Amino acid sequence: QVQLVESGGGLVQAGGSLRLSCAASGRTFSRYAMGWFRQAPGKDREFVAAISWRGANTDYSESVNGRFTISRDNSKNTVYLQMNSLRPEDTAVYYCAADWRLNPRRNQDAYDYWGQGTQVTVSS
Repeated sequence: QVQLVESGGGLVQAGGSLRLSCAASGRTFSRYAMGWFRQAPGKDREFVAAISWRGANTDYSESVNGRFTISRDNSKNTVYLQMNSLRPEDTAVYYCAADWRLNPRRNQDAYDYWGQGTQVTVSS
């Protein structure tokens, strides 16, 4: 079992930055690939970024590539999402998720555990 708790969301102006954190419980955190997803009001949840179990491989959606950076610290059981140059269209609830298959995946059905989400609001 892995329990995930996101933090770091909030209200920021367009062009600003936020760093989301996702703290995981469980000794096997380092054996999971981790992903970030988001869901805007009235829209389906979508892939944002993912990182392999050791952090060597990452993947980003086209909409955030070059602005967001995913990273992890396995010694702290934490995965991060650094979000720069934020836009109003980045407004959403952001979720982290864990996938035991080690490598980053975009398909949210591949993920086994989910956090409760953290709200990010970007004002224009």
